[in-house]
Amino acid sequence: MQPNNRSENRNSAIRKFVVPTLVFAGLFAVISFGTGYFKKELYSVMKVPDFELTDQNNKKTSNKDMLGKVYLVEFFYSTCPTICPIMNSNLKHIMEEIDSPDLGVISISIDPENDTPEILKAHESKIGIKSPNWHLLTGDRDYIGKIADQFNIYVGDKDDDSESLNHSGMIALVDQEGNIRCRFGKNNVPILYYSGLNYEDPEGLNTDLKGKYHPDRELLIEDIRKLLK
Repeated sequence: MQPNNRSENRNSAIRKFVVPTLVFAGLFAVISFGTGYFKKELYSVMKVPDFELTDQNNKKTSNKDMLGKVYLVEFFYSTCPTICPIMNSNLKHIMEEIDSPDLGVISISIDPENDTPEILKAHESKIGIKSPNWHLLTGDRDYIGKIADQFNIYVGDKDDDSESLNHSGMIALVDQEGNIRCRFGKNNVPILYYSGLNYEDPEGLNTDLKGKYHPDRELLIEDIRKLLK
């Protein structure tokens, strides 16, 4: 019996449409799964800049000493009346919440003329630091300014009296291999750094020294735990 040309043409057209569509759908599903999987991972921003400064125990501490540990980096100064106490408090909360010997903090003073090792030792006691992995660092101000620039974390010009003690409230997250890491934020763009501040809203849109919300603190706890696994 001769085949029905119209039916055969119709079946052929369906095959030409369905097969590529199924292939495309399968490929899209794989790509979507892969993209979703990798977005759960933390982005590698860059290698942590080299640094070596003196801590509150008058001992040299460098980025090499921190290898093998996950740690957080902030710039602060002990007499800061505004954001530094908040940053210190949030970092203390993170350290107590995770409570791991493999977690540390590097707090670099931008006021080294005042923040001697002895002053930083008193500050350690004042804010209740208990971890031996929390290093309050001091040293040459020009050197500290260069370190901040290499981190891409804002610190004011030391030669500008109105700016010299200004600094960012951002915190860097560093992994065990010395890589600065971060999560992906809105629009799947890496956030680069985490805020150490408090906010008046849970979304973290409006800073408030007395704010009861600290969304990035919770993000840091989650991301530190990922790195410690």
